[in-house]
Amino acid sequence: MAAMLDHVVVQVLALHVRLLACRERLAADTDSEALHDLRTTLRRLRSLLRPLCGLPGVEQLEEAAQALGTLTTPLRDREVLAAQLIGRGHLQAGQWRLEGRARTFANVAQSPQLKRVLAILDAFPMFLRAADREGLAQRLARRVDKRLQKQWRKLGEALADPAHDRHRLRLLIKRVRYGDEAYPQLDHAGSKLRRLLKRAQGDLGDWHDRVQWLLQVREHPDLAGCKVAWEHELHAAERKSDVTLEALGKALARR
Repeated sequence: MAAMLDHVVVQVLALHVRLLACRERLAADTDSEALHDLRTTLRRLRSLLRPLCGLPGVEQLEEAAQALGTLTTPLRDREVLAAQLIGRGHLQAGQWRLEGRARTFANVAQSPQLKRVLAILDAFPMFLRAADREGLAQRLARRVDKRLQKQWRKLGEALADPAHDRHRLRLLIKRVRYGDEAYPQLDHAGSKLRRLLKRAQGDLGDWHDRVQWLLQVREHPDLAGCKVAWEHELHAAERKSDVTLEALGKALARR
């Protein structure tokens, strides 16, 4: 138990430092990956928290992290679309979506959502230690392991469903993959399975991007020139993801 609690505290401290660094990068607009790194760090934080439900401060920190994720999702989607357009030679359409980036980044850095996450994180190790003293963190490793196993079962069941929903599978794969990374000592996945999870997440991410972009074509005429290419890429991504998901399902069945 003590070892698992120590692991969680160390991870919380490391993620806190990363979020502080992301805040400074956003405030100064130092690079184009600051927002992406902020969101990746948030995802890792939420994956660490998910198996800890019931401990003091977890619900508040999860809600704060979710609110910050909600704030930044459309901003990151806009960045990704802009890079796609510029890469295809649609410079004006791409650059237009990047206008005001410095102001946008600064707003995120000063947002109440980020301030709340950082404030709770600052006190969170103390909450965990207090919970341990009160006996609320007993058999923590067992509890975490049980909750992660439940995530794996949900993914296996979804993959075995012939009518599986790619949107849901994408979320389940991300949850399982980042949960495994948050608690590597529990050794839920070997190297081959981790590679398949990463590949499946990438394939479904490519598919999801095209779905979202094609939806936007209806409202944004400057995207019309990409429509045919995105439709072809969407179908290719579907075929590619189906192959990967089949391999992932087989690997999970042997797990």
